[in-house]
Amino acid sequence: MSLPDSFERLTFLFRKLPGIGAKTARRMAFFVLQQPPSFAGELADCLARLKDSITTCSKCGNITENDPCSICKDLLRERKTMCVVETVEDLISIEQAGVFSGVYHVLGGRVSPLDGEDLDEEVFRKLIRHIDEDGTEEVIVATNPRIEGDLTYHTIAEQLEGRNVSISRIAYGLP
Repeated sequence: MSLPDSFERLTFLFRKLPGIGAKTARRMAFFVLQQPPSFAGELADCLARLKDSITTCSKCGNITENDPCSICKDLLRERKTMCVVETVEDLISIEQAGVFSGVYHVLGGRVSPLDGEDLDEEVFRKLIRHIDEDGTEEVIVATNPRIEGDLTYHTIAEQLEGRNVSISRIAYGLP
């Protein structure tokens, strides 16, 4: 059975989203099709504005509509402690857990020689500038518990060597 091209195109686009397979993409397309026309228009408008209105915080690398982001503007944050994460998703996970009251810095990547990934000098310049501007005394590196996370942690530690800042890594594994 052949489905309309516009339906197939929407299904194809949904499949590009992480974690969405063919069946889920088809269900999502049918859901959109069954909604009032205003829903599709609102969804399209929201997606179009998303790329135009979201920017990266110039200070920490978080996503925001206003620069600096709400976390960097929050005067109640403990600026002496900084949590360095690989991605914005990592920042959101820690923030939603409610276990950290300091500031964040998003690297936007990791060190993974096997995957050909590395962090360029600009990433470290931004991190060091952020540390200096906030008067950070403690940096907690919250990277994944695999070899890439270890390499990223050690690379950051090397870059911060000689600075008056303590550096640690979040604990993981069994107590």
